Amino acid sequence: MAEAGRPARHSRHAAARKRSRVWPVLLSLVLVAAAVGGGLALHRSIQGADGSADAGVSTPAIDLAARSAAVDQVLKRRSQAVLTGNEQQFLADVDPGNTKLLAAQRTLFSNLRQFGFANLAYQQLAQQYDDAIAKKHGPSTYLVAIAMTYQLRAIDTVPVRAMLGYTFTQRPNGSWMLVSDSDLDKRLPRGSHEEAWDTGPVLVKRAPRVLVVVEQGQEALANKLVTMSRSAVNAVTKRWPGAWKGAGVVIALDDKTVRGADYSQPKNAEDALAMATWVYRTLPGEATGEGERADSYVVINPNNRDKVDARTLAHEFTHVATAPYGPYAPRWLVEGAATYVEFLPMDGQKDLAIPQYRLDVRTKYLAKATGLPADATFFDQADSSYPLSWLALDYLFTRFGGTEVGTLYRELAALGSTQKERDRIMLEHVGMTEAGLFRALKAAAAA
Repeated sequence: MAEAGRPARHSRHAAARKRSRVWPVLLSLVLVAAAVGGGLALHRSIQGADGSADAGVSTPAIDLAARSAAVDQVLKRRSQAVLTGNEQQFLADVDPGNTKLLAAQRTLFSNLRQFGFANLAYQQLAQQYDDAIAKKHGPSTYLVAIAMTYQLRAIDTVPVRAMLGYTFTQRPNGSWMLVSDSDLDKRLPRGSHEEAWDTGPVLVKRAPRVLVVVEQGQEALANKLVTMSRSAVNAVTKRWPGAWKGAGVVIALDDKTVRGADYSQPKNAEDALAMATWVYRTLPGEATGEGERADSYVVINPNNRDKVDARTLAHEFTHVATAPYGPYAPRWLVEGAATYVEFLPMDGQKDLAIPQYRLDVRTKYLAKATGLPADATFFDQADSSYPLSWLALDYLFTRFGGTEVGTLYRELAALGSTQKERDRIMLEHVGMTEAGLFRALKAAAAA
């Protein structure tokens, strides 16, 4: 544990805790790459080499327009059922002979009802083909990717989208029923599905600008996380420039894979405390290859749940606040900003000894460094990357003020896809490039 009153969390003996600040962005970037490939593959899988439907798949003569219209009605009934609280309507189009699926759908309905959707809709995207699934469910099998567009009341500032995979078959009377909601799971883009409501029974707790999800029955944990989340939301609102009006969603489930967080991976399982996972305005492979970000939800590592505090959440909520800016900000700025806010005075938390920490970083890390932490090696050298990034933000906030730093972040995140662009933006706003900023840090330390 870090020394009392000190923003250590980067010392060698606290490496696991320190690296909790590392993996959220790393994993998010990895997931975007996976999501891009997955999304494009998903949308292309319905076409053959000549752009026509896959000639290798034979299906019975089905009126495709009628099928599309009928499935649209099924999807509409399901969304309306969630919004109105009608479980019978939600289950009406589920295979009545599949008791396992029916039970899972009842749990899903109960989960969805707790989240409090302001709006919810399901949309067919593209038919998929899989011989094994067709053989399993019969000749009328209709495997289709589904976009779930939703907005959590008082949480999401804009409608956001997740991706599902549904399998339908035709009943003797011509209607269509849901026979599986998991056949496409392994082919869907990572980070754009496997939502918290897709797990087992959950408990959802709300407070102003806060939504917490835990396992059903974990009331005490939910209340604790709500209290910490409210403190963290207030801290980010107060400290991060730009008058953030967003909300903090915290998911603390036993499942190791939720949304973009995968705590089954050894490094994540051991080191990470929490991850801010992207929420999409448009899905990967739709408007852009990587998708358009709208927000982030925080997913806590079930292995390290007891180590999460309000400062942890303030760090992650800073990522939430900055997620809509874009994906191109340099790593030192992304993590430096989150760590800067994390270490500032916070209600209910003991103040940290910032002047001493600044001196320690200059002595221990800056003296040995040759530049700001590079994107490519940031996480490989996390012991020094995090404190140096914090130091850079500490300098920028002190010299230029929060408004200028916030504007710099926005422009770099939106436009800084190349070093040339980064240098241009840095020169415009703070009169120095990244290399110049490093020299300024050295000069300040020498003075």
